[in-house]
Amino acid sequence: MSDPTTPTRRLPAPGRPVPVSTYRLQLGPDLSLDDAADLVPYLDSLGVTHLYLSPILRAAPGSTHGYDVVDHDEIAPELGGEAALRRLAEVAHAAGLGLVLDIVPNHMAVPTPAWHNRALWSVLTEGPESPYASWFDVDWSAGDGAVLMPVLGARIGEVLASGELTLDTDPERGPVLRYYDHVFPVRPGTEALPLAELVERQHYRLAYWRVADEELNYRRFFDVGTLAAIRVEDPEVFDATHALVLRLIDEGVLDGLRIDHPDGLADPGGYLARLREATGGAWVVVEKILQNDEQLPTDWDTAGSTGYDTAWRIQQAFVDPGGSGRLGALMHRLTGDTSDALPELVDQAKREIVDRALYAEVHRLTELAAEVCRDDLRLRDHTWRSLQDCLVELLVAMDRYRAYVVPGETPQPEDIEVLSTAAALARTRLSPERAATMDVLVDLLLGREVGSAGRTRDPRRDELIVRFQQTCGAVMAKGVEDTAFYRWTQLVSLCEVGGEPDRFALSPTELLTWAGRMQVTSPLGMTTMSTHDTKRSADVRARIGVLSELPVEWAELVGELRAASASWRPALLDGRTENLLWQTLAGTWTADGPLSAERLTEYLTKAIREAKQHTTWTAPDEAYEAAVLGAARQAVTDPAIDELFGRWEQRTREAVRAATLGTALLHLTLPGVADVYQGTEVPSIALVDPDNRRPVDHAAIAARLARLDEGAGARDLADEKLLLTSATLRVRRELREAIIGPEAGFVPLAHSSGHAITYARTVAGDPRIAVVATRLAASVERMGGWAEHTVALPEGDWQDVLTGRAVAGGVRRLAELLDRMPVALLVRED
Repeated sequence: MSDPTTPTRRLPAPGRPVPVSTYRLQLGPDLSLDDAADLVPYLDSLGVTHLYLSPILRAAPGSTHGYDVVDHDEIAPELGGEAALRRLAEVAHAAGLGLVLDIVPNHMAVPTPAWHNRALWSVLTEGPESPYASWFDVDWSAGDGAVLMPVLGARIGEVLASGELTLDTDPERGPVLRYYDHVFPVRPGTEALPLAELVERQHYRLAYWRVADEELNYRRFFDVGTLAAIRVEDPEVFDATHALVLRLIDEGVLDGLRIDHPDGLADPGGYLARLREATGGAWVVVEKILQNDEQLPTDWDTAGSTGYDTAWRIQQAFVDPGGSGRLGALMHRLTGDTSDALPELVDQAKREIVDRALYAEVHRLTELAAEVCRDDLRLRDHTWRSLQDCLVELLVAMDRYRAYVVPGETPQPEDIEVLSTAAALARTRLSPERAATMDVLVDLLLGREVGSAGRTRDPRRDELIVRFQQTCGAVMAKGVEDTAFYRWTQLVSLCEVGGEPDRFALSPTELLTWAGRMQVTSPLGMTTMSTHDTKRSADVRARIGVLSELPVEWAELVGELRAASASWRPALLDGRTENLLWQTLAGTWTADGPLSAERLTEYLTKAIREAKQHTTWTAPDEAYEAAVLGAARQAVTDPAIDELFGRWEQRTREAVRAATLGTALLHLTLPGVADVYQGTEVPSIALVDPDNRRPVDHAAIAARLARLDEGAGARDLADEKLLLTSATLRVRRELREAIIGPEAGFVPLAHSSGHAITYARTVAGDPRIAVVATRLAASVERMGGWAEHTVALPEGDWQDVLTGRAVAGGVRRLAELLDRMPVALLVRED
C-alpha cells in the first residue's frame, strides 16, 4: 500500500490539463450545449477555468438530469448532439477555458418504452443469448430465468383479465407487448401462442410493481428499479460504454471527468486504474461520500473526491457549538427526540430500508451465503435464517458506504478493520448462538479460507464479496441520507449529503488541520459547497446555521410562531415536520420575504415522503400530506408569521452576511479545485432537487458583474458575494501556482480570536495569498466587536482585493482589517 503522505496517486499524469476552478452547468431542457457556449464570455469574466457539464449522453425520454443514460455512443440530441459539444469546446478553448464532464459508469436507464435502451431491449428479446447479456447484473437463476420487469399497476392475473396487456405490431420492431406506455419485445417463435402462455415464455417477467422490493433479480441503483446497474468491471463492457468519452478526451474536446457513484461498482479501484490508463492520466474526481474521518483508499487513481467532505467541514466551522444544548432542548420539546438519539435513529432507519426497500438485495445476499454453506460439509449447519440475521445486523452496523475487498486479493488492513468493527457491534445485537455464523460470514466477506481446507475462491464466494459491498452503499444512502436525515431536526442544515450531524460543530483548528492534510494527499481534488444533489444550497445552510449562534432567541421565536399559528396549525402536523418547517422558513426567508408556497410545498412533499414516518412515495397518506402542505401555505401568507420572520431576518442579517461570505471565501481558497454550482456566485436560496436545478438567470448576473467591474460599489449581499466570488476566482487563475502548482502550500496564520479563521496559500513556502474570515459574527456582535484581537499577516505589502485597501504585513487588528466586509482576501503585491 502506498504511503498516504506521498500523493503520487492523487495527481494526473504530467502534462494533463488540471482545472484551477470549475463552474457546474446543469444541462437539460432549459440549457443546451449551444446555450452553454453563449455563457463562455461571462464565465471567462467570472474567472473560472473550466466548464463542468452534467451528463450529456443520450438519456431516457424526458430526462431532466442525464443520469438515466440509454446510449453511450451518442451525445443527447436534445442538448444539440456531438456537433454542439464541439462548438462549445471550440468557443471555450478560444477563451482559454476547458471542459470537464460528469459520467455515469454504474447504471443505465430502464426507460419507457424499453426500446430506447437498445442494449436492454436486446437482453429482453434474446435473454442470456443476447450479446449484451453480460452488460447487466442479472441473476438468470432467479425469477424462472427471466428478467423481472415490475411495471404493472396490478397483479399479472388482474392485468391479463382486464385486457390492459395486448399483443401488437410495431412497424420497426415487429411483434410487441403493450401495457399503456410500456412496450416490450416478443421472443421469436412465441407470437402465435395464447396471450397468457406468450407472456410466460418471454425472457422477462412482467410483474406488479410492488414485487420489485421482494424478488428483483437485477442489480439496480439503490432502490430505483428504473436504473439497472451495469458491469463495467468487464473489460468489454468498459470499452463499449466509454468509447465515445475516451475519444473526446483523446481529441482534446474534454479535459477531465467526474465519476458518479463509484461505490456502486464491483471494483472501484480497478475501474479507476483502467480509466487512468485509457485516458492517459486525465484529471478525474469521484463522487464519494467519506464518513467522518474516512479517507479515499490510497490506491485509487483519482485526484480526489468531489468535495462533500469539504462542504460539511466548512459549514460546521460556522456553527456555534454552544447552541447544541439549546437547540437540542427545543427539538426535544417539539419532537420527543433527545440530543443523543441520532445513532439510534440512524440504526432504525437503516433497518427499515434493509427490511423493506432493499429486501430483494438482502435476500439475494442470503441466498449466496446459504449456497456457499450448503455446498461445504463443514459449513452446512449455518442455516439460511442465521445467515440472514447476521447479514442484516452487519449491514445496519456498517458505519460507512463500503469496504473495498477485491476477490482473490489480500484485503487492506483498513477494510479488515471496517468489517471487523461492524461485526463486533452486530454481535451485540444477536443471540450468542449466532456468533459462529457471524465469524464465518466475516471470513467469507474478506475472502479468507473458511470451511473445508483450501476453499477461498469460487464464483458464489466472489459474488458475495462484491454484492455485499454494493449493498452497503445502498443501505447507507437510503437509510441515512434519504431517511434519517429527514427525521433529525436539531439543526437541519447539518443533515446534508455526506454530512456529519452528530459532530454538530467543527473548530477552526480541526478544519485547518484537515485542510493541511488535504494539501498533501489530495491537492487537486474538488471542493464544493452546493451541488445538484445537496438538500439545501450553501446559502440556505448558512442562514440555518445562524440559529446555533442565537439559540435562545430562536427558541423564543419558535414559541411566538407556535402561538401565532395555534389557530390554524393542524393536529396532524407532527413535531419533527413542524421543526423542519420553521427551520426551513428561517433558511429561505430573505429581505424579499418567504419562498413561494409552490416551491415550499414541493420541498415538504419530498421531505415528508423521504422521512417515511407518516407518508411515503409508494403509499401517500393524503390526509397527512394535506395537513402539512396546508400549514406551509398558511405560514407564508399569515401576516403574523410574516412579521415575526421579518424581524428575525433583520436581527440576523449581519450574521447571515458573515456566514454567507465566510463560507464562500473558504470554499474558494482552501486546498483543491473549487467548483461553483450554477447561480451560486450570488446568494442562492434553493432546496433539494428539483428546486436546486431551476434555470439560472445568467444574463442578470452577468449584468451585475459588469456593473461591479465598472467600479460600482456593492449595494447588497448579492453584489458582495458576486464581488467575492469573481475576485477570488480571478486570483486563483492569476496565481495558479499557489493553488494547484507543484509547490503550492497551505499554512494557518496566528490570530488571537476564536471567531476568526486565517491562513495563507504559499509557493515553496512563500506566502502569496492570505485569507481572513469572520466566524460566528453574532457572538462578535454580542462582545461589542473585535476589541484588540489581531492576526499575524506574513511580512510584505498586501492588498485586499475585495476592498482595494493596501495592508502592511505583520500583526494587524481585526477591527481595522474587517471594518468594511466580514472577510478579507489579501494578495501580496510583490
